[in-house]
Amino acid sequence: MRFPVGLSLRVFVMLVAGGCDDEGAAPAAYIWDLPAGFPVPRVPVDNPMNEAKVELGRRLFYDERLSGNQTQACASCHIQAHAFAEPLAVSRGSTGEAHFRNAMSLTNVAFNATQTWSSAVLVHLEQQALIPMFGETPVELGLANREAELVLRFLADDDYVQRFREAFPEDAGRIGVDTIVKAIAAFERTLLSTRSAYDDFWYRKAPEALTAQQIAGFELFFSERLECFHCHGDFNFQSASTHSNTTFDEVVFHNNGLYNLDGNGAYPARDQGIYDVTHKDGDRGRFKAPTLRNIVLTAPYMHDGSLATLDDVIDMYVAGGRLIMEGPNAGDGRTNPNKSQFVRGFTLSADERAALLAFLSALTDDAFVTDPRHADPFATKE
Repeated sequence: MRFPVGLSLRVFVMLVAGGCDDEGAAPAAYIWDLPAGFPVPRVPVDNPMNEAKVELGRRLFYDERLSGNQTQACASCHIQAHAFAEPLAVSRGSTGEAHFRNAMSLTNVAFNATQTWSSAVLVHLEQQALIPMFGETPVELGLANREAELVLRFLADDDYVQRFREAFPEDAGRIGVDTIVKAIAAFERTLLSTRSAYDDFWYRKAPEALTAQQIAGFELFFSERLECFHCHGDFNFQSASTHSNTTFDEVVFHNNGLYNLDGNGAYPARDQGIYDVTHKDGDRGRFKAPTLRNIVLTAPYMHDGSLATLDDVIDMYVAGGRLIMEGPNAGDGRTNPNKSQFVRGFTLSADERAALLAFLSALTDDAFVTDPRHADPFATKE
Protein backbone atom coordinates (compact mmCIF):
# COMPACT_ATOMS: atom_id res chain seq x y z
CA MET A 1 0.00 0.00 0.00
CA ARG A 2 1.27 3.47 -0.83
CA PHE A 3 2.30 5.62 2.12
CA PRO A 4 0.04 8.73 1.98
CA VAL A 5 1.81 12.05 1.61
CA GLY A 6 2.22 13.79 4.95
CA LEU A 7 1.14 10.78 7.00
CA SER A 8 4.32 10.48 9.03
CA LEU A 9 4.23 14.17 9.94
CA ARG A 10 0.62 14.08 11.00
CA VAL A 11 -0.19 10.89 12.84
CA PHE A 12 3.01 10.23 14.69
CA VAL A 13 2.25 13.30 16.79
CA MET A 14 1.24 12.01 20.19
CA LEU A 15 -2.17 13.26 21.21
CA VAL A 16 -2.37 13.60 24.94
CA ALA A 17 -5.93 13.19 26.21
CA GLY A 18 -6.77 12.19 29.75
CA GLY A 19 -4.83 9.80 31.92
CA CYS A 20 -4.66 8.98 35.59
CA ASP A 21 -2.77 10.29 38.58
CA ASP A 22 -1.22 7.03 39.72
CA GLU A 23 0.07 4.11 37.76
CA GLY A 24 -1.47 1.41 39.93
CA ALA A 25 -0.41 -2.22 39.91
CA ALA A 26 1.73 -3.58 37.11
CA PRO A 27 -0.34 -5.47 34.51
CA ALA A 28 0.04 -9.22 34.16
CA ALA A 29 2.74 -10.24 31.71
CA TYR A 30 1.64 -11.98 28.53
CA ILE A 31 2.42 -15.71 28.37
CA TRP A 32 3.00 -17.12 24.88
CA ASP A 33 1.21 -20.41 24.22
CA LEU A 34 3.48 -22.12 21.68
CA PRO A 35 4.49 -25.69 20.92
CA ALA A 36 8.06 -26.79 21.64
CA GLY A 37 10.39 -25.63 18.90
CA PHE A 38 8.08 -22.89 17.66
CA PRO A 39 9.76 -19.44 17.74
CA VAL A 40 8.61 -16.62 19.98
CA PRO A 41 7.57 -13.38 18.25
CA ARG A 42 9.85 -10.37 18.45
CA VAL A 43 8.29 -7.53 20.44
CA PRO A 44 9.36 -3.87 20.17
CA VAL A 45 11.09 -2.55 23.28
CA ASP A 46 8.70 0.41 23.45
CA ASN A 47 5.58 -1.77 23.33
CA PRO A 48 5.98 -4.66 25.77
CA MET A 49 3.23 -7.25 25.92
CA ASN A 50 0.80 -7.55 28.80
CA GLU A 51 -2.60 -9.17 29.18
CA ALA A 52 -4.47 -5.91 29.72
CA LYS A 53 -2.98 -4.37 26.58
CA VAL A 54 -3.85 -7.41 24.49
CA GLU A 55 -7.46 -7.33 25.67
CA LEU A 56 -7.67 -3.59 25.04
CA GLY A 57 -6.28 -4.16 21.56
CA ARG A 58 -8.89 -6.84 20.89
CA ARG A 59 -11.68 -4.42 21.72
CA LEU A 60 -10.17 -1.69 19.55
CA PHE A 61 -9.68 -4.17 16.67
CA TYR A 62 -13.43 -4.87 16.66
CA ASP A 63 -14.66 -1.36 17.51
CA GLU A 64 -16.31 0.56 14.65
CA ARG A 65 -15.44 3.81 16.40
CA LEU A 66 -12.03 3.27 14.86
CA SER A 67 -13.35 4.59 11.54
CA GLY A 68 -14.23 8.15 10.66
CA ASN A 69 -17.92 7.47 10.09
CA GLN A 70 -18.03 4.71 12.74
CA THR A 71 -19.17 2.02 10.30
CA GLN A 72 -16.07 -0.19 10.09
CA ALA A 73 -13.42 -1.71 12.30
CA CYS A 74 -10.18 -3.54 11.58
CA ALA A 75 -12.21 -6.73 11.82
CA SER A 76 -14.47 -5.63 8.96
CA CYS A 77 -11.78 -6.67 6.47
CA HIS A 78 -9.96 -9.18 8.69
CA ILE A 79 -12.55 -11.77 9.68
CA GLN A 80 -11.66 -14.49 12.17
CA ALA A 81 -13.54 -17.26 10.32
CA HIS A 82 -11.43 -16.47 7.24
CA ALA A 83 -8.15 -16.51 9.19
CA PHE A 84 -8.42 -12.73 9.50
CA ALA A 85 -8.70 -12.19 5.76
CA GLU A 86 -11.99 -11.69 3.88
CA PRO A 87 -13.73 -13.49 1.00
CA LEU A 88 -13.58 -10.53 -1.40
CA ALA A 89 -11.16 -9.93 -4.25
CA VAL A 90 -10.45 -6.44 -2.92
CA SER A 91 -11.69 -4.62 0.14
CA ARG A 92 -14.03 -1.66 0.43
CA GLY A 93 -13.33 1.09 2.91
CA SER A 94 -15.68 2.80 5.32
CA THR A 95 -16.71 5.34 2.68
CA GLY A 96 -17.39 2.65 0.09
CA GLU A 97 -14.20 3.28 -1.88
CA ALA A 98 -12.77 0.11 -3.38
CA HIS A 99 -9.23 -0.79 -2.47
CA PHE A 100 -6.91 -2.09 -5.18
CA ARG A 101 -5.61 -4.93 -3.01
CA ASN A 102 -6.80 -8.10 -1.37
CA ALA A 103 -6.88 -8.02 2.44
CA MET A 104 -3.98 -10.14 3.69
CA SER A 105 -4.54 -12.78 6.32
CA LEU A 106 -3.30 -11.80 9.77
CA THR A 107 -2.38 -15.40 10.57
CA ASN A 108 0.93 -15.25 12.48
CA VAL A 109 1.36 -11.64 11.42
CA ALA A 110 3.75 -11.17 14.34
CA PHE A 111 6.39 -13.04 12.33
CA ASN A 112 6.23 -10.87 9.21
CA ALA A 113 9.60 -9.44 8.24
CA THR A 114 7.69 -6.67 6.45
CA GLN A 115 4.04 -5.67 6.46
CA THR A 116 1.59 -5.30 3.54
CA TRP A 117 2.06 -6.75 0.05
CA SER A 118 4.99 -4.66 -1.12
CA SER A 119 6.67 -2.39 1.38
CA ALA A 120 10.24 -2.75 2.56
CA VAL A 121 9.87 0.05 5.12
CA LEU A 122 6.72 -0.99 6.99
CA VAL A 123 8.31 -3.39 9.44
CA HIS A 124 6.34 -3.07 12.67
CA LEU A 125 2.63 -3.67 13.19
CA GLU A 126 2.44 -0.29 14.92
CA GLN A 127 3.49 1.35 11.63
CA GLN A 128 1.13 -0.72 9.52
CA ALA A 129 -1.93 0.12 11.64
CA LEU A 130 -1.58 3.79 10.74
CA ILE A 131 -2.08 3.08 7.03
CA PRO A 132 -5.71 1.86 7.09
CA MET A 133 -6.53 4.34 9.82
CA PHE A 134 -5.22 7.52 8.20
CA GLY A 135 -4.45 6.65 4.59
CA GLU A 136 -6.26 8.53 1.83
CA THR A 137 -5.20 6.60 -1.29
CA PRO A 138 -7.50 4.76 -0.91
CA VAL A 139 -9.63 5.70 2.07
CA GLU A 140 -10.03 2.73 4.40
CA LEU A 141 -11.00 3.63 7.96
CA GLY A 142 -11.12 7.29 7.00
CA LEU A 143 -9.53 8.98 10.02
CA ALA A 144 -7.29 11.45 8.20
CA ASN A 145 -7.26 14.78 10.05
CA ARG A 146 -9.57 13.35 12.73
CA GLU A 147 -7.00 12.27 15.28
CA ALA A 148 -8.37 14.43 18.09
CA GLU A 149 -11.91 13.25 17.39
CA LEU A 150 -10.78 9.65 17.56
CA VAL A 151 -9.11 10.16 20.94
CA LEU A 152 -12.15 11.94 22.34
CA ARG A 153 -14.42 9.03 21.38
CA PHE A 154 -12.50 6.69 23.65
CA LEU A 155 -11.85 9.30 26.32
CA ALA A 156 -15.65 9.65 26.67
CA ASP A 157 -15.99 5.93 27.39
CA ASP A 158 -15.27 5.15 31.06
CA ASP A 159 -14.59 1.49 30.30
CA TYR A 160 -11.90 2.42 27.79
CA VAL A 161 -10.39 4.98 30.16
CA GLN A 162 -9.96 2.25 32.76
CA ARG A 163 -8.62 -0.24 30.22
CA PHE A 164 -5.99 2.22 29.01
CA ARG A 165 -4.94 2.79 32.63
CA GLU A 166 -4.49 -0.95 33.10
CA ALA A 167 -2.71 -1.45 29.77
CA PHE A 168 -0.36 1.54 29.94
CA PRO A 169 0.42 2.23 33.62
CA GLU A 170 3.90 3.45 32.66
CA ASP A 171 2.22 6.16 30.57
CA ALA A 172 -0.42 7.10 33.16
CA GLY A 173 -3.12 5.48 31.02
CA ARG A 174 -2.85 8.14 28.37
CA ILE A 175 -5.19 7.74 25.38
CA GLY A 176 -3.51 8.81 22.16
CA VAL A 177 -2.98 7.65 18.61
CA ASP A 178 0.27 6.00 19.67
CA THR A 179 -1.25 4.02 22.55
CA ILE A 180 -4.23 3.03 20.39
CA VAL A 181 -2.00 1.52 17.70
CA LYS A 182 0.26 -0.08 20.30
CA ALA A 183 -2.71 -1.89 21.82
CA ILE A 184 -3.96 -3.06 18.42
CA ALA A 185 -0.49 -4.29 17.49
CA ALA A 186 -0.20 -6.16 20.80
CA PHE A 187 -3.47 -7.99 20.07
CA GLU A 188 -2.39 -8.77 16.51
CA ARG A 189 0.82 -10.35 17.81
CA THR A 190 -1.31 -12.90 19.65
CA LEU A 191 -2.99 -14.11 16.44
CA LEU A 192 -0.83 -17.22 16.40
CA SER A 193 -1.85 -20.28 14.45
CA THR A 194 0.05 -23.30 15.81
CA ARG A 195 -2.58 -26.04 16.08
CA SER A 196 -3.02 -27.30 12.54
CA ALA A 197 -2.57 -30.97 11.62
CA TYR A 198 0.79 -30.00 10.18
CA ASP A 199 1.84 -28.49 13.53
CA ASP A 200 0.82 -31.67 15.32
CA PHE A 201 2.86 -33.69 12.82
CA TRP A 202 5.95 -31.47 12.80
CA TYR A 203 6.14 -29.77 16.21
CA ARG A 204 4.23 -32.18 18.44
CA LYS A 205 5.83 -35.22 16.78
CA ALA A 206 2.55 -36.96 16.02
CA PRO A 207 3.10 -38.89 12.75
CA GLU A 208 -0.54 -39.95 12.63
CA ALA A 209 -1.65 -36.30 12.38
CA LEU A 210 -1.17 -36.33 8.59
CA THR A 211 -2.70 -38.83 6.21
CA ALA A 212 -0.61 -40.70 3.67
CA GLN A 213 -2.01 -38.41 0.99
CA GLN A 214 -1.05 -35.28 2.96
CA ILE A 215 2.46 -36.63 3.51
CA ALA A 216 2.74 -37.20 -0.23
CA GLY A 217 1.66 -33.58 -0.73
CA PHE A 218 4.21 -32.46 1.87
CA GLU A 219 6.95 -34.19 -0.11
CA LEU A 220 5.77 -32.60 -3.35
CA PHE A 221 5.61 -29.15 -1.75
CA PHE A 222 9.23 -29.41 -0.61
CA SER A 223 10.50 -30.97 -3.83
CA GLU A 224 12.79 -29.28 -6.33
CA ARG A 225 10.32 -30.22 -9.05
CA LEU A 226 7.55 -27.99 -7.73
CA GLU A 227 9.82 -25.38 -6.03
CA CYS A 228 7.02 -24.21 -3.68
CA PHE A 229 9.28 -24.12 -0.63
CA HIS A 230 11.67 -21.56 -2.11
CA CYS A 231 9.08 -18.81 -1.57
CA HIS A 232 6.98 -20.45 1.16
CA GLY A 233 9.58 -22.46 2.96
CA ASP A 234 10.12 -21.26 6.50
CA PHE A 235 8.14 -22.29 9.59
CA ASN A 236 5.43 -19.81 8.63
CA PHE A 237 5.27 -20.84 4.96
CA GLN A 238 6.07 -17.35 3.70
CA SER A 239 8.94 -15.62 1.95
CA ALA A 240 10.62 -14.14 5.01
CA SER A 241 9.96 -14.24 8.74
CA THR A 242 11.43 -12.65 11.82
CA HIS A 243 11.26 -13.68 15.47
CA SER A 244 13.10 -13.31 18.76
CA ASN A 245 15.95 -15.59 17.63
CA THR A 246 16.65 -14.22 14.16
CA THR A 247 20.05 -12.59 13.78
CA PHE A 248 19.26 -10.64 10.62
CA ASP A 249 16.06 -9.72 8.81
CA GLU A 250 15.58 -10.75 5.21
CA VAL A 251 13.35 -8.72 2.89
CA VAL A 252 12.18 -10.68 -0.14
CA PHE A 253 9.71 -9.94 -2.93
CA HIS A 254 8.82 -12.09 -5.93
CA ASN A 255 7.33 -11.78 -9.40
CA ASN A 256 5.29 -14.93 -10.04
CA GLY A 257 4.23 -14.22 -13.62
CA LEU A 258 0.71 -13.12 -12.79
CA TYR A 259 0.72 -10.40 -15.50
CA ASN A 260 2.77 -9.28 -18.50
CA LEU A 261 0.71 -6.63 -20.26
CA ASP A 262 3.22 -5.45 -22.86
CA GLY A 263 5.59 -8.38 -23.19
CA ASN A 264 8.21 -6.43 -21.23
CA GLY A 265 6.97 -7.14 -17.71
CA ALA A 266 4.28 -4.48 -17.25
CA TYR A 267 1.67 -4.97 -14.53
CA PRO A 268 -1.61 -3.02 -14.22
CA ALA A 269 -0.56 0.57 -13.54
CA ARG A 270 -2.68 0.80 -10.40
CA ASP A 271 -0.40 -1.60 -8.54
CA GLN A 272 3.02 -2.75 -9.73
CA GLY A 273 4.35 -4.02 -6.43
CA ILE A 274 7.66 -2.89 -5.01
CA TYR A 275 8.33 -1.04 -8.30
CA ASP A 276 5.97 1.69 -7.10
CA VAL A 277 8.57 2.46 -4.42
CA THR A 278 11.86 1.74 -6.18
CA HIS A 279 10.95 2.62 -9.80
CA LYS A 280 13.40 -0.03 -10.95
CA ASP A 281 12.17 -1.92 -14.02
CA GLY A 282 13.24 -5.26 -12.55
CA ASP A 283 10.93 -4.70 -9.59
CA ARG A 284 7.71 -4.56 -11.63
CA GLY A 285 5.30 -7.13 -10.31
CA ARG A 286 7.36 -8.12 -7.28
CA PHE A 287 5.25 -8.75 -4.18
CA LYS A 288 5.67 -10.52 -0.86
CA ALA A 289 4.85 -14.23 -0.76
CA PRO A 290 2.36 -14.36 2.15
CA THR A 291 1.92 -17.18 4.63
CA LEU A 292 0.16 -20.31 3.42
CA ARG A 293 -1.10 -21.14 6.89
CA ASN A 294 -4.91 -21.38 6.76
CA ILE A 295 -4.68 -20.82 3.01
CA VAL A 296 -7.84 -22.86 2.37
CA LEU A 297 -9.80 -20.22 4.33
CA THR A 298 -8.42 -17.09 2.67
CA ALA A 299 -9.70 -17.20 -0.94
CA PRO A 300 -9.52 -15.39 -3.30
CA TYR A 301 -5.78 -15.26 -3.88
CA MET A 302 -2.95 -12.97 -5.02
CA HIS A 303 -2.42 -9.31 -4.19
CA ASP A 304 -5.48 -8.31 -6.22
CA GLY A 305 -7.66 -11.31 -5.47
CA SER A 306 -7.65 -12.24 -9.15
CA LEU A 307 -7.42 -16.02 -8.65
CA ALA A 308 -10.60 -17.45 -7.17
CA THR A 309 -9.51 -20.89 -6.02
CA LEU A 310 -6.46 -22.89 -5.02
CA ASP A 311 -6.94 -24.93 -8.18
CA ASP A 312 -6.55 -21.70 -10.14
CA VAL A 313 -3.34 -20.97 -8.23
CA ILE A 314 -1.94 -24.43 -8.93
CA ASP A 315 -2.90 -24.11 -12.61
CA MET A 316 -0.87 -20.91 -12.84
CA TYR A 317 2.22 -22.43 -11.27
CA VAL A 318 1.93 -25.60 -13.36
CA ALA A 319 1.97 -23.34 -16.43
CA GLY A 320 4.86 -21.24 -15.11
CA GLY A 321 2.76 -18.05 -15.09
CA ARG A 322 -0.68 -16.87 -16.14
CA LEU A 323 -1.83 -16.41 -19.73
CA ILE A 324 -4.67 -13.88 -20.13
CA MET A 325 -6.11 -14.05 -23.61
CA GLU A 326 -8.22 -10.89 -23.74
CA GLY A 327 -9.26 -7.77 -21.91
CA PRO A 328 -7.29 -4.85 -20.47
CA ASN A 329 -4.86 -7.17 -18.68
CA ALA A 330 -4.20 -9.49 -21.63
CA GLY A 331 -0.67 -10.85 -21.77
CA ASP A 332 1.51 -13.87 -21.17
CA GLY A 333 2.88 -13.91 -17.64
CA ARG A 334 4.83 -17.04 -18.47
CA THR A 335 7.28 -14.90 -20.45
CA ASN A 336 7.52 -12.04 -17.98
CA PRO A 337 11.22 -11.06 -17.93
CA ASN A 338 11.06 -10.24 -14.21
CA LYS A 339 9.54 -13.58 -13.23
CA SER A 340 11.17 -15.52 -10.39
CA GLN A 341 13.54 -18.29 -11.44
CA PHE A 342 11.49 -20.65 -9.28
CA VAL A 343 8.30 -20.18 -11.33
CA ARG A 344 9.29 -22.48 -14.18
CA GLY A 345 6.25 -24.69 -14.61
CA PHE A 346 5.98 -28.41 -13.96
CA THR A 347 3.81 -31.42 -14.64
CA LEU A 348 1.33 -32.66 -12.06
CA SER A 349 -0.83 -35.76 -12.23
CA ALA A 350 -4.38 -35.79 -10.88
CA ASP A 351 -3.26 -37.78 -7.84
CA GLU A 352 -0.37 -35.42 -7.19
CA ARG A 353 -2.65 -32.39 -7.42
CA ALA A 354 -5.02 -33.98 -4.92
CA ALA A 355 -2.11 -34.73 -2.60
CA LEU A 356 -0.80 -31.16 -2.82
CA LEU A 357 -4.25 -29.75 -2.02
CA ALA A 358 -4.57 -32.21 0.86
CA PHE A 359 -1.28 -30.99 2.32
CA LEU A 360 -2.36 -27.35 2.01
CA SER A 361 -5.56 -28.24 3.86
CA ALA A 362 -3.39 -29.67 6.66
CA LEU A 363 -2.22 -26.08 7.32
CA THR A 364 -5.75 -25.18 8.46
CA ASP A 365 -6.04 -24.46 12.18
CA ASP A 366 -9.69 -24.81 13.20
CA ALA A 367 -8.91 -23.86 16.78
CA PHE A 368 -7.37 -20.59 15.62
CA VAL A 369 -10.44 -19.43 13.69
CA THR A 370 -12.78 -20.26 16.57
CA ASP A 371 -10.57 -19.19 19.48
CA PRO A 372 -12.64 -16.97 21.82
CA ARG A 373 -9.48 -15.06 22.75
CA HIS A 374 -9.47 -13.65 19.23
CA ALA A 375 -13.21 -13.22 18.82
CA ASP A 376 -15.43 -10.13 18.77
CA PRO A 377 -15.91 -8.99 22.39
CA PHE A 378 -19.00 -7.02 21.40
CA ALA A 379 -20.82 -9.93 19.75
CA THR A 380 -24.19 -10.78 21.28
CA LYS A 381 -24.32 -14.34 22.51
CA GLU A 382 -27.45 -16.24 21.50
